Amino acid sequence: MRWLAMFLLSLLAIPAAAQTTTPPATVRVALETNAGRIVIEVETAKAPITARNFLRYVDAKRLDGMQFYRTVKVADHFGFVQFGVQNAPARIYPPIKHEPTTQTGLKHLDGTISTARFAPGSARGEFTVSVGDQPSFDADPTKPGDNLGYAAFGRVVEGMDVILKIFDAPVSPDKTVQGAFKGEIPVAPVKILTARRVIS
Repeated sequence: MRWLAMFLLSLLAIPAAAQTTTPPATVRVALETNAGRIVIEVETAKAPITARNFLRYVDAKRLDGMQFYRTVKVADHFGFVQFGVQNAPARIYPPIKHEPTTQTGLKHLDGTISTARFAPGSARGEFTVSVGDQPSFDADPTKPGDNLGYAAFGRVVEGMDVILKIFDAPVSPDKTVQGAFKGEIPVAPVKILTARRVIS
């Protein structure tokens, strides 16, 4: 009878242990590109809304076949590269609530990934990677007008050399994307072959 009592107690302990299990604070995603591998550490605990948005594009394979289509090079090792679904109707999800850096505690440092946007709350499936520290992308309540910045949600932990390769590649003086970004479109855009969670 004693063994039966011990067995029943062990069964009761299983749900209690499951309840105390906390999800990981970060998730890693690997972008396999035709220029090399980039691994992004996504801050699912600090920036849950923005991270969840990025991961739904990853999990639905909506970034597969997309490109790094924009390079903004202000100076050597200072600017950003951009990739995403380019508002393709079959790939885009509805916009998400804006999650400013004042709320998440994240900063736009070298290698930070964030969600590009127009007005706050309009971000969807376009993402930027900072090259060099970009404090101007952080929220700053002391500034007038729209001072909420971009929504940072992770950083590149592997493949920053690939990001720099994209950043330093030639851009076309004439090409645009839907009439925008003239002088910022790579001559040979780097293609994302697959975007997948890294299973450890």
